[in-house]
Amino acid sequence: MTTINEEHAAAVGHAFLERPLAEVDPEIAGAIRLETERQNDTLELIASENHVSKAVLTAMGSVFTNKYAEGYPGKRYYGGCGPTDIVENIAIERAKELFGAEHANVQPHSGSQANMSVYFAMLKPGDTIMGMDLSHGGHLTHGHPLSYSGRDFKVVAYHVRQEEELIDYDEMERLAEEHKPRMIVCGASAYSRIIDFKRIREIADKAGSLMMADIAHIAGLVVTGNHPSPVPYADFVTTTTHKTLRGPRAGLVLCKEQYAKDLDRSLFPGVQGGPLVHIIAAKAVAFREALSPAFKEYQTQVVRNAKALAAAVADTGFRVVSGGTDNHLFMTDVFSKGITGKDGQNILEAANITVNKNTIPFDTQKPMTASGLRIGTPAVTTRGLREPEMKTIANLIARVLDARGDGDVTQQVKREVKELCDRFPIY
Repeated sequence: MTTINEEHAAAVGHAFLERPLAEVDPEIAGAIRLETERQNDTLELIASENHVSKAVLTAMGSVFTNKYAEGYPGKRYYGGCGPTDIVENIAIERAKELFGAEHANVQPHSGSQANMSVYFAMLKPGDTIMGMDLSHGGHLTHGHPLSYSGRDFKVVAYHVRQEEELIDYDEMERLAEEHKPRMIVCGASAYSRIIDFKRIREIADKAGSLMMADIAHIAGLVVTGNHPSPVPYADFVTTTTHKTLRGPRAGLVLCKEQYAKDLDRSLFPGVQGGPLVHIIAAKAVAFREALSPAFKEYQTQVVRNAKALAAAVADTGFRVVSGGTDNHLFMTDVFSKGITGKDGQNILEAANITVNKNTIPFDTQKPMTASGLRIGTPAVTTRGLREPEMKTIANLIARVLDARGDGDVTQQVKREVKELCDRFPIY
């Protein structure tokens, strides 16, 4: 017989489990509603953002968020990890198949922690690394002084050539021979051209260096053949899973089998505790989507759209850094027309077009002001927009920027953006 106390306890326990979000927390429910509306009504041109599938969203919101699972499949510190092991093993095998890698660790919470796990596996404090200068297109975790990568290691930065704004591989080779870095880091967050991984491998071998490729931005292009893969050349490959790969917000590390044990120990328990199993489940779903023929068509269209948008922006009179793009993003110099990157970002956001301010090579402005805008096509391509719409978007961008945020122009463009978005709903 159930007692009154048992009935009361059950009622208290289930009260929070059964109530809808709008009832439990109307403020957060309201913010989610506002963000849903913002995404639906906005042209998302931030190169590091995308719209995941409903299947990925479902996995992220699954009951796996309730599970603690420190350790790796078959070697957990907690009981009850049978279904978790199934999920993680599936994610690992799909990642290896997708990239053609010998070993995959699917536990990193982010790209930054993925990079950290590689550094801590192979480097000692004070070791020398080489990375691309942040202001020339690199990433904070490639040696910037405000990052752990710049704080814990001696950093030698390489750059792009000023004339054509392309990576200066001759400088990279010269610096590598001079400094003999323990590791050369390649990859970028704001570089629009093909990266020559084979050449970097040759430079690393000559200098006796390890090679790590951070392909956070171009992972989706790499797995579909729209950009050369670093996997045959690099000792380690790191990536996020939420940009062109169109998965949950998280990270991934690939490596040669000889480094697998060191890498896994470095990530757990060296860098992270328990993995986010619900996010690993979502990674597995995203990897399955990425293995489909439709995903290759999507990535090919991402690049076509980026090329079309860059060309159309150039036609409106704004200079495009390096003269174009080979991947999913490009940089445009707005300061040459008297607009800072910060102001350009704000002006466009008022018209429901989101981009991000970004330094351009040899920038004369501070990073938080910047001379450029970084523009990418993964998210709008997910919505189904193609080359004709890229020309329309370029004209909308130019009209708002040229008007310097004039209210009437901004409101008119905002209405046109809404009409365009309504034609291509997200969900």
